[in-house]
Amino acid sequence: MAQPPNPKRRSSLPLPDWRSGLPEELLQSIAQRLASGHDAASFRSACSPWRAAVPFATFGPLLLLPFDPDSDRVDFYCASEEKVFSKTLPDVRGKVACGSSCGWLALMDEAASVTLLNPFAGARARARAQRVELPPAGEHVAAASSSEPVSKVHGRWVVHPTNNGYGNADAAGRGIKLEDMRDVFFREIVLSAPPDADGGSECVAMAMLGCSTEVAFCRVGVDSAWTLLDTKLDCSVASVVHCQDKFLAIDYTGEISICSISNAAAGATPTATLLPSLSPPAGLCHRSYLESNGELHIVGAMVSTFHETQSFAYSSAIYKCNLHDRTPEWSRVRDIGDRTLFVSKHFKGGFSGTSVSMYKENKIYMSEPLYGDPYDLVHRLEIVDISTGTSEVKPVHEKTMQGSEALGWIRPNLWKGGGFSKHNKERSHTEATSNVTRSSEPAAEIKSGGFVQSKNT
Repeated sequence: MAQPPNPKRRSSLPLPDWRSGLPEELLQSIAQRLASGHDAASFRSACSPWRAAVPFATFGPLLLLPFDPDSDRVDFYCASEEKVFSKTLPDVRGKVACGSSCGWLALMDEAASVTLLNPFAGARARARAQRVELPPAGEHVAAASSSEPVSKVHGRWVVHPTNNGYGNADAAGRGIKLEDMRDVFFREIVLSAPPDADGGSECVAMAMLGCSTEVAFCRVGVDSAWTLLDTKLDCSVASVVHCQDKFLAIDYTGEISICSISNAAAGATPTATLLPSLSPPAGLCHRSYLESNGELHIVGAMVSTFHETQSFAYSSAIYKCNLHDRTPEWSRVRDIGDRTLFVSKHFKGGFSGTSVSMYKENKIYMSEPLYGDPYDLVHRLEIVDISTGTSEVKPVHEKTMQGSEALGWIRPNLWKGGGFSKHNKERSHTEATSNVTRSSEPAAEIKSGGFVQSKNT
């Protein structure tokens, strides 16, 4: 009669030596063919040689969908896999999103307190800082941003309308609701670096205000209040972009102001310098700005109207310029190689990345169609072919809130404790031709991060 297997003998069997089992060239060949970020994370978690074979991780950007501030559930759409994922994030309750930058979300509550949140930090990271508090907005920010007087009454922000016919402010005022906070305080916050990189010493947050020619900034972990900076622009700031270690404030006409913010050690006075000779390309509408390969890019639409039929047609176009040139000028771009651009409509910015996973190269992924139906009950994605300017619109997910638009793209940042230092940024630039982006998170931690896959509509 056969004896049952001895569990002790089974446990004593030697484990396979994954470290020396495969040649380095074969590991790298396999790593370049990984189909998704989850596969890349699993591959990296095997051992250090396998991790070294994936210097970047295939975590492509996700589309942040509108969320209910009374809930702690947030939905993300993965365009490459055409799936919606839900994540439980208690920190979003009672807050409104006011930015997505460097893989972190900027969140603001009714007290105008601002929190930076890394929604993709794994289980181990929860014991460390995945949340960074920024200084709350003060009355000086409200005065620069709002066209009507704003004050804090019994701990709540109140706006005092001046529509009584005499120009006098209503003393009683009305409380500012959460959904109106971005109109009064911070419309969008942009970071110069992840706030957990090198202890946050390199991170500066710059905020585009509700309606102002001024911007507000703070040095994360250093400043206890926001500082206002006059951009010298004639019209209100419509976009803020971090490019070539400078912040660019861009108004509604396309005029650009270069804002230089020093770190705490330098102690230099912040400055704003206009670029009066750099006007946007003629006829380009719905402009969005982003940095790619160290150059400023502008994405927009060329619109043709047909009066006889009362209709119109448009084609998307992209231009770039190098701000270090003696006389910067826009030049048309029709091929960006293996890169992909991600542009947000709600947050007026975007970013680029080497084409990863199933994202299409030489394309622009727009968070919403340029000319979408505001009453559409389905979120839709517009994908632009840069070489031809033509677009395709794809359904994403059923809207949970009617009339709402996707908030914007967020690129998962799984680095912690200085993972995006200057050394790593320089190394990532030299490896920009790789087909994957970077990660250091084991697959087990990603699964425990609270992702729940839901059906796509």
